[in-house]
Amino acid sequence: MATKAKKPENCANEAGAEDFVVKDPEAFGLNMARMLEQIGKAAAAWVGPREKGEVVESSPMQMSEVIQTLSKVSEYWMTDPARAMEAQTNLFASYMTVWNNSIRKLAGDVPETPINAPNGDKRFAGDGWNQHLFFDFIKETYLLTTRWADDLVERADGLDPHTRQKAAFYVRQISNALAPSNFVMTNPELYRETVASNGANLVKGMKMFAEDMSAGNGNLKLRQSDYSKYEVGRDMAVSPGKVVAENELCQIIQYAPTTETVFKRPLMIVPPWINKFYILDLNPEKSFIGWAVEQGLTVFVVSWVNPDERHADKDWHAYIEEGIRFGLDTVEQATGEKEVNAVGYCVGGTLLGASLAYFKAGGDERITSTTFLTTQIDFTHAGDLKVFVDETQLKTLEKSMEQKGYLEGSQMATAFNLLRSGDLIWPYFVNNYLRGKEPLPFDLLYWNADSTRMPKANHLFYLRNCYHENRLSRGKMEIGGVRLDLSRVTMPIYNLATKDDHIAPARSVYRGCGAFGSKVDFVLTGSGHIAGVVNPPAKNKYQFWTGPAPKDTGSYEDWLLAAKETPGSWWGHWLEWLTPLSGDQVKARKPGGRKLKPIEDAPGRYVKIKA
Repeated sequence: MATKAKKPENCANEAGAEDFVVKDPEAFGLNMARMLEQIGKAAAAWVGPREKGEVVESSPMQMSEVIQTLSKVSEYWMTDPARAMEAQTNLFASYMTVWNNSIRKLAGDVPETPINAPNGDKRFAGDGWNQHLFFDFIKETYLLTTRWADDLVERADGLDPHTRQKAAFYVRQISNALAPSNFVMTNPELYRETVASNGANLVKGMKMFAEDMSAGNGNLKLRQSDYSKYEVGRDMAVSPGKVVAENELCQIIQYAPTTETVFKRPLMIVPPWINKFYILDLNPEKSFIGWAVEQGLTVFVVSWVNPDERHADKDWHAYIEEGIRFGLDTVEQATGEKEVNAVGYCVGGTLLGASLAYFKAGGDERITSTTFLTTQIDFTHAGDLKVFVDETQLKTLEKSMEQKGYLEGSQMATAFNLLRSGDLIWPYFVNNYLRGKEPLPFDLLYWNADSTRMPKANHLFYLRNCYHENRLSRGKMEIGGVRLDLSRVTMPIYNLATKDDHIAPARSVYRGCGAFGSKVDFVLTGSGHIAGVVNPPAKNKYQFWTGPAPKDTGSYEDWLLAAKETPGSWWGHWLEWLTPLSGDQVKARKPGGRKLKPIEDAPGRYVKIKA
């Protein structure tokens, strides 16, 4: 007597299947019409500025560059029939694995070779991906196809390192864009939500899509936070202080003391101009600036202007003379002190590093110690940002900046988002435009979206001399007719890297230590480019590693093996390093002192200029 086959637990039951059936076709059809209306508005917002000539077509990823790069990979596989057959056979075998897994699951068995998403991949975390065979089949097919494509790039012989890096990056961007989680019909959670709301989620989502296309003046300005909840100077960048000096390139802010006495030697912070300085003063609980003031440091910050056409010719020489040297002059006028401890963050640190050699050659030695935060001096291992920099792309970029004299801030923001598109682009695309949900308020993402423009001369000099030709660490960079020799820089240096940094990789930061003539204290902290730096001790998060001097260790990997791990924030360790370099205690100083009349309250006008 035949026995009745057991229904597999992972197959959708009748109730589950009903979740995927439209209950009210009339309401669903009406909402689809409304959705199409919003798509039409988005299309008009895209077309309008282009018809008026207001949009200069430029993107960090040029389609011609993508095609040309990937064609070099395909050329390796297609020019040899045996290799082409091997690649096709491997892909077909992978699909057979998916098919066999589906058959086993349908029969109620557990497959011998399950195909799972990597740990930390949140795209397929929902139960629907495993409970319904259709979506499980799509997920596994996608995962195997992307692994196969990655393997093609890795195994393609004859590619130079830069081309291979570009190809791997482009394949990853395509894979992230084509993930089944990004489409309603292939995402079980989205499908269920769409049916349950009769498509109302898509109406809301496309309305936001049209608004964001209009806000970007013809380019999608992807919202990552509820920006209406924040205002610079009200909710963030609120540490008390005064703008005590300014020129057309920057303002110098001096923060009000909170202690009766302070260290004699002031601290001057040089932030990146690619982003705004208030990442170091996000709110009172996260403010590195506020914390430093509480420790008895007299803190000055260079607040760069958000440049426009007037700043097109401002190069690194101008940023050093009118930014860093201007800041040193201001510190001396405000405090009477000629010796300064300096901090440089990200590209602000790279500029600061160049200025150390520049000032040394000219006899200006007012900076007596330097702290680098996620700063690259050597760009050999600079990570995926190098994908956007080669001779062809530099010429294209230069041409695109000729009209206005600067690079739009949105283009730099897009480049940074592409480095982690799986975290910073597609989840928001799905949540905003397909689920129809407003993003939650998040101060860090508000700051991330508060982009700045790049002056033409400055940006091209940076990309060519650092990313493309790596001149600074090799002693070949020239500024103002001065050849920069970092080996002559002998001051104490604290060099902080973050373990999971995708902008300034820790290995790259470590390599830069060897360019200086002084002993460098290299410290590694947990997390990434922002969270690893902005890590207040009160949060008791992450950890940091300390170890021998890089010159005594060898490679970054060797240093890691010898390093000691300490739980918590690096801020206290840095203060212990800085205290002996900060002098005795003196009476707390009012912003501006006796010689400078404060211009306005911190954070000043410049940081509030929108791109």
